[in-house]
Amino acid sequence: MEKRVYITEEEREKCQKVADAFAELYEMENIIVLDVGRYGFVELKYYKPPHGFEDAITFTDSVALFENLWEEWLNTKLYLMAKGTPLLEKGYKGVFESLSKEKQSELIVRKADFAKTAEIYL
Repeated sequence: MEKRVYITEEEREKCQKVADAFAELYEMENIIVLDVGRYGFVELKYYKPPHGFEDAITFTDSVALFENLWEEWLNTKLYLMAKGTPLLEKGYKGVFESLSKEKQSELIVRKADFAKTAEIYL
């Protein structure tokens, strides 16, 4: 039986840089990204004992992994900002739009920071 490889070595290296760039996300949220060898990288979310993680997504493309982790990071930040307030009822988009233009810009600049760290060119 032939062992199939789903990710190139080049893409594996890029995905690792992306996973490393978002290290702060793993401290904020119940999420982890792991190298699973020839299968690529897997994002595991929402650990619930005794059954394990509720969600698992596999990535073989560094840009797709980056965009996914960026969205997770942004949504987590927005949630933490709105937690305990009526703003949360507006959803992430509503929370973002209710922020000052300066704070919105600050969050968007972080995407460029993550991209630079991960060496991703969007």
